[in-house]
Amino acid sequence: MKIQQWEPIDRLASKVNSGQLKAIDLVNKSLALIQQHKEYDAIISTLEQNAISRALFIDQQIKEGNNQGLLAGVPFIAKDNFLVFGADTTAASNILRGFRPPYQATIINKLEQQGAICVAKANMDAFAHGASTENSDFFITKNPYDKTRVPGGSSGGSAAAVALSLAPFALGTDTGGSIRQPASFCGVYGLKPTYGLVSRSGVIAMGSSLDCIGPITSRVSDAGIILGIISGPDELDSTTIQKDPQGYKVKDFKLRGVKIGIVQQYMSDGVDPQIKKAINQTLSQLKKHGAIISTIDLPSVDLALACYYIICPAEVSSNLSRYDGQRFGYSYPNAEDLYTSYLKSRGKGFSKEAKRRIMIGTHVLSSGYYDAYYKKAQTVRTKLINEFNQAFLESDFLVGPVAPTTAFKIGQHVNNPLEMYLSDIMTVAANLVGIPAASIPIGFDDKNLPIGLQLMAPQTKDHSLLLLSKSIEELIK
Repeated sequence: MKIQQWEPIDRLASKVNSGQLKAIDLVNKSLALIQQHKEYDAIISTLEQNAISRALFIDQQIKEGNNQGLLAGVPFIAKDNFLVFGADTTAASNILRGFRPPYQATIINKLEQQGAICVAKANMDAFAHGASTENSDFFITKNPYDKTRVPGGSSGGSAAAVALSLAPFALGTDTGGSIRQPASFCGVYGLKPTYGLVSRSGVIAMGSSLDCIGPITSRVSDAGIILGIISGPDELDSTTIQKDPQGYKVKDFKLRGVKIGIVQQYMSDGVDPQIKKAINQTLSQLKKHGAIISTIDLPSVDLALACYYIICPAEVSSNLSRYDGQRFGYSYPNAEDLYTSYLKSRGKGFSKEAKRRIMIGTHVLSSGYYDAYYKKAQTVRTKLINEFNQAFLESDFLVGPVAPTTAFKIGQHVNNPLEMYLSDIMTVAANLVGIPAASIPIGFDDKNLPIGLQLMAPQTKDHSLLLLSKSIEELIK
């Protein structure tokens, strides 16, 4: 797959601000590429009219001598669970088909204030429930490297869009690996920031104590610029935290003396040998440049997946209770009473996976089961936090695979939810403990499918994570 990448986003914005490039030309290029690569089904809807209007306004402002910000005229794509003016926001679910948001997500506003232009909404697993984008109620996105394989999920459309260069960057959400795993499968860079660093206001909730918002890009430096813009406190999200006063701009980083720990549980026999080989080769390169590599034991990390699939569905069942067919979204017509309206609206509007997670979540929160499941899972979560904190006393960063395999075939795990859930086995822990984590492409397997390396850093050390990512990007060029 040979696709011409966009220039770095700071260079594009600089050219637009100087009048060397026109925002309208960038938007038209992006819209044309979306049309050209339609067969990959990465995009649910385009915002053509809004995007063109914004581009013309930006060009006029620049003509009048007004600088339009750090992302002037740069097109981007938002996952379809972000509220954006100019298109439906459906979260790829039938229950929200046709829903037009009355307000925008905070980070869409922040990006627009710096001149960025949203051109499209990306496909996803409905309500972000999945690891393959096969749970979209609309269509299945194909992997840019092999159309018979999945792009990963739930931000599969966003990752595929960046891999296909439909726009310079895309936004995704990561509740248990939903930025990192598709980034790995599609050979792009995906960053899950520290929990609370980026506002979740205006993003359709899945698991409120786990959800993180981050960029998917073709280069690390672009992710740093975007994080610098979208991070920081928001009065509409009480969980938000202060951003790093130094910012997140990527610069040179000395590897000498940096302590990197390999999570031994993530390098088990269940991991594809080609993934292990690519990771070990990358670590050898880091060692040559002075990094200190060691093996780290996280005894409770094997319990993370079970813990996640109790806590996450519990929060899903609560968050999805608002979709009742009465106030917005799909409503079953001609229901004879309120109970029937609830029953039929939710029964027809939600897909199998949403129903499965609602039922699991309601069960673990119900009387008689709360102590047996939910409370125990939260106890394990605390244990995991303590173990990661201890590990970061010994190492500056932790590494491992993003997933046990490269992109799997479409339909391979559809009839076995447990197999599908195992795709998240190496990514859920970072969400449970709230640390920043990223997937960086480090090579290909013998089927020419991308391999990603997962990097993890202590809470709020997002800038350090970006710096190490950049060093690895340079080493594997």
